[in-house]
Amino acid sequence: MPKFFNRIYHKLAERRWKNLTYFFPFPDLQSLAIIWIVVTGTLLGVRHLGGLQPLELNAYDLMVQLRPDPGPDPRLLIVTITENDINTIEKWPISDRTLAKAIAEIARLEPTAIGIDMLRTTPYEPGNAELVTQWKNPKVIPITFIGSSESERVPPPPNIPDKRVGFNDVVVDPDRIVRRNLMLRGDGKKTVYSFSMRLAFAYFNSKKIARKKTQKNEVQVDKTVFSKLISDSGGYQNIDAEGYQVVLNYRSAENIANTVTLTQVLEGKVEPKLVKGKIVLVGVTALSVKDFFFTPYSATASGNQPMPGVLIHATATSQILSAALDGKGLFWYWDEWQEILWIAVWSAVGGCLAWRLEKSLNLIAIAIAACASLAGFTFFLFIQQGWIPLIAPALGLLITAGVAVTYKYEQSRQQQGIVMKLLGQQTSPAIANALWKERVHLLESGLLPGQKVTATIILTDLQGFSTISEKLPPEVVMSWLNEYLSAMAQEVQAHQGVINKFTGDGMLAVFGVPIPRTTPEEIAEDARLAVSCALAISSRLPQMNQNWLARGLPSAKMRVGIFTGPVMVGSLGGTTRLEYGVIGDSVNIASRLESCEKHRQEDTCRILIAEETFLHLADKFEVESWGALPLKGREEKVNVYRILGIKQK
Repeated sequence: MPKFFNRIYHKLAERRWKNLTYFFPFPDLQSLAIIWIVVTGTLLGVRHLGGLQPLELNAYDLMVQLRPDPGPDPRLLIVTITENDINTIEKWPISDRTLAKAIAEIARLEPTAIGIDMLRTTPYEPGNAELVTQWKNPKVIPITFIGSSESERVPPPPNIPDKRVGFNDVVVDPDRIVRRNLMLRGDGKKTVYSFSMRLAFAYFNSKKIARKKTQKNEVQVDKTVFSKLISDSGGYQNIDAEGYQVVLNYRSAENIANTVTLTQVLEGKVEPKLVKGKIVLVGVTALSVKDFFFTPYSATASGNQPMPGVLIHATATSQILSAALDGKGLFWYWDEWQEILWIAVWSAVGGCLAWRLEKSLNLIAIAIAACASLAGFTFFLFIQQGWIPLIAPALGLLITAGVAVTYKYEQSRQQQGIVMKLLGQQTSPAIANALWKERVHLLESGLLPGQKVTATIILTDLQGFSTISEKLPPEVVMSWLNEYLSAMAQEVQAHQGVINKFTGDGMLAVFGVPIPRTTPEEIAEDARLAVSCALAISSRLPQMNQNWLARGLPSAKMRVGIFTGPVMVGSLGGTTRLEYGVIGDSVNIASRLESCEKHRQEDTCRILIAEETFLHLADKFEVESWGALPLKGREEKVNVYRILGIKQK
């Protein structure tokens, strides 16, 4: 039994391989694989060096802007110090008494915590003693600034326990946009917490929500683990992830929480329900103070508007609360190997699409649809708090497709040049081009499919060629004959005809292939071109005869038969010997017209047509009717006309 299943497995594997090689023959598969490896490898290298990080961050900003706005966080209240507040107070920084009065008024309404987003290291009289009294309130959380060195450090107000102080340092990306929240920092001896984390933990304490550190030394609140950001999380590459950072999950551009002004607080005009049990943040939003940062919302249609620092801290606080209490969690990311696989798959998709789709418009439409699907899926995951690469796979798809198309075009151009050159030595450029366009059929079956078309046939023959060839050496005959056939070939090609074959001293040319003519106008134009071609050959023959006689060579007379009618065109023979064939009764009639009434040769070139061609000439040529004549092999007589020349206007 195992052998039986093993045979089935191998059969299925063989069939899958055959299906793959049908769509991608082995040489094509090799070329496509090389393109895929080179493009993907280069893209991953550029990405690893951070070359794609700005684009990925721009995509992140756009997705942040497109997300639905959940509305204000009901657990927060923001007290803003606006330009109007500063003008009303007529002093900046505001005095200790004013700040103490604001804290006391807020504390009276029973908040959970009061965060003061203002550095207060020195007294601003009057009222310092009053402010010192308010600092003793365990619900009040002031700030400190750590900076990157000891010289930059700004201490908190004096005599406040460390457990009630949070740093307000903001982490900015290389493009000066705030996308990360630094939650805590430690030097191995002491750990300092951020302003937002202190406020959120005060709220958790009021709700008796447990928190702890995991075995990986990560912060866990209830069941939510705040996983640390690493240097290549999401769209980042090689960023400074020092400290305990998470990606800042913005809630809204402006509507983060309910907002009141400092003046409203001082005048006692704040509704108690906005404060009781809430986290209250007090900070400056006045433009003159310049406590502003760029955010993902900054680059919008409304202008490059930065966000006040207090709103960023409110956003970070809301994120911590929502992650632990609302089940929203934090941003999650794929491992590096998953991101590499994701990029490689989309690069392969781009290469396969480009390799299989022949028409440019189809490729462009499918590529746009694929990119839209990629963007849609990435945005869907983003709404679910997942941040995966978008720009890298999109570039992989487009660049691989572009390189594959360029390679195919160049390969096709070179192959076509070779094929046209080789086929052009045996047949006309038009037939060679037709064979090239139908190369898919040739590769699959080795044959061009037959098709029925309406065409005009020219068949020529030299009068007395047998006698001429007997009197001259073979090499002279061949040279003389080639001059004659070359002149005819030039005129046929000049009149958009196709030389199907040379028949010794004669020629079979077709007007209306390989591109089928479908309208009466096109068929008539082919007939007129065929007659014009015959007249052009006729006009060249006297000069050629004169030249030949001057060189001691014989002169020539020729007969031409022209007929318009249905023919079958396509491949004749087999894969080892293939010929573009033109067959049908129309060819036979043209041959019979050429040989009809051979004794009636009044000039160097006699051109006979049948009525089927005459009907298409639109009275543009001088003709002479020979009446209804019997043709060899045909029971019914055929109306025959002799072409005399182009009708003068």
